[in-house]
Amino acid sequence: MAMRDVRETSSPPTSIGRILAGRAALWTAFVLVHGGLVALNIWGQGWPLGDVVSVYRVWAENAADGYVRMGIDVPWVYPILAFAPMAASLAFGGAAYGLTWLGIMVVLDAIAFAILLGRRTLSRTRRIAAWWWLAFLGLLGPIAIARIDAVTVPLAITGLIWAVGRPRVAAALLTVGAWVKVWPAALVAALLVSSRRRVEVAIIAAALSFGILVVSLLAGSGLNAFGFIAEQAGRGLQIEAPLAVAWLWQMVGSAEGVEIVYDRDILTFQIQAPGADVAAALTTPLMIVGVAAVLLIGVRTARRGAPIGRLLPPLALSLTVVLMLANKVGSPQFTAWLAAPVILGLVLRPRRYPVPAAIAAAIAALTHVIYPYWYGWLLAAHPGFVLVVTVKAVLLVVLLGWGIHAVWQAGGSRASTGRVPSTASRHRQTESAD
Repeated sequence: MAMRDVRETSSPPTSIGRILAGRAALWTAFVLVHGGLVALNIWGQGWPLGDVVSVYRVWAENAADGYVRMGIDVPWVYPILAFAPMAASLAFGGAAYGLTWLGIMVVLDAIAFAILLGRRTLSRTRRIAAWWWLAFLGLLGPIAIARIDAVTVPLAITGLIWAVGRPRVAAALLTVGAWVKVWPAALVAALLVSSRRRVEVAIIAAALSFGILVVSLLAGSGLNAFGFIAEQAGRGLQIEAPLAVAWLWQMVGSAEGVEIVYDRDILTFQIQAPGADVAAALTTPLMIVGVAAVLLIGVRTARRGAPIGRLLPPLALSLTVVLMLANKVGSPQFTAWLAAPVILGLVLRPRRYPVPAAIAAAIAALTHVIYPYWYGWLLAAHPGFVLVVTVKAVLLVVLLGWGIHAVWQAGGSRASTGRVPSTASRHRQTESAD
């Protein structure tokens, strides 16, 4: 009966459904969505490709000219591997830097998309996840491929998809992602808690991190290899950060002493007001406490026998949202992080994930409203756009609540009984091994 149900749900009832269910339709949509994102980055209002061509390119050219190597010769805001795609985008010269960057991001997404679809018969769950990811990218807009985070998202998606069947490969991909932008480290932690092969995961992550550090030290980095920690700690409260909402509403109310200033060292707009520096300083301990609390709930659930297919998706989602909520930066590209855990949930437990998928899509759309086209209205603390970032923050809180509840439920009585799962359940939980 279970196998019959799986086959029936995998067969679309209409001719349009059959067309949309095929690989050709998905790849066509992939090309259209990414073509649109590339076009928006090149010609869209608000200069969405600004950081790439005016900041990343300068860093890459300075290194190529022997002037300074970010993260080696001087402390840097990013982990050392972030420089790899920046340097690679110089392959066709500085004039083509932006186009080369976009091409690399599209190729990375295409690789992750191909792995998501798998080599076997395309299942209903993977088809749903693939269509959702394309919709999410379209809703998020050009920022989805116009920042260094765009390198880490396909790594995170691929790593999580392979987490069940290939945990060592997953650990390697997620660790590499963490040395490009720190956030995938949360996914490594989720994998350590969820997987029964956690010792192998820990060894791979530690060995790879050690190797990366050794190479950077041999290149002459010294303590600059850890400079991103101090650089992040010294940042102020950026206006997109969830905690900044309170001061933005004070600006709406014309409160004295509250203003937005531009930090030329970090290249961000930050809140300057009484209490803002204290709030910025509290974000790191708040993040540590939040991550620790979620991990403890995950450990409790794992000890009650929850399988990785039930525990990893909500645990990865919860940790990701904690990093977004308790963050002094809150840049719009952070929304792209949500794609990886939601896609995993849609692949492994599609009936449970319409709610977080819809919330994540709404957060992407709200992010696109603000950035890049009408970012100036947020800088002016326009009430409508302050409301948008407020709703976005509330949705993140709701998403975190959903995730923690799902993590807790994963350790319920059924997980601890040791009962053999149904055929359909086994089918879903082995999807990620394709």
